[in-house]
Amino acid sequence: MSTERAIGIIDSGFAPEQAARVTLARRFWLEGGELQEGEAQPDILGHGSLVLDTFGRYAGPARVCMAQVFGERWQTSPLQVAAALYWLLEQDVALITMSLGLRNDRPVLREACVLAQSAGVLLCASSPAQGEPVYPAGYPGVIRITGDARCAPGQWSWLNSPQADFGAPVSAANGAAGASMACAALSGIIAAHLREHPGASREAVLNWLHEGAAFTGPERRHG
Repeated sequence: MSTERAIGIIDSGFAPEQAARVTLARRFWLEGGELQEGEAQPDILGHGSLVLDTFGRYAGPARVCMAQVFGERWQTSPLQVAAALYWLLEQDVALITMSLGLRNDRPVLREACVLAQSAGVLLCASSPAQGEPVYPAGYPGVIRITGDARCAPGQWSWLNSPQADFGAPVSAANGAAGASMACAALSGIIAAHLREHPGASREAVLNWLHEGAAFTGPERRHG
């Protein structure tokens, strides 16, 4: 029996044809302001399906647990994302990737991220290249990832900027682009590294990312 820990993805779900690639899935939604959870539904927005494709391209074989927090609209809440985090912790995941960003800092989400990190789970989240911080990327310890046009597939950059810790390819083979796909790509690269180095600490993973970065510092824009 494999002892490899699963990887968690929090997004809009997955397409029916991707079902074989998802070990467990759970949906979290609000109804009348109350948190509900139940069986995952097919990905209507298509975003989670693209994230899963991009992640899998770099991660290789992986046990994926998908927490669905988006339904028919581009709208979710700190409560839903926090509930997804707690559920994924129960699945004993090694890494949780979140290609999403909420404008508001809420204690319920902050506390869920603290608990996940105290359990030794790596958290990766997308962060915009410009503008105000988003959450959970804005919380301490969360690995902040944005797009970096300099990076070819399989590469990443160590930005160490106010906006993000790392950059990764902005476009994926499926035609999607942006920080969401960059987060999925680098999360997949990290997942593949964890498979070869099970139990690696956050510090060890960060050191490996620093050493392997194709570029250091923010991209210089001319003109």
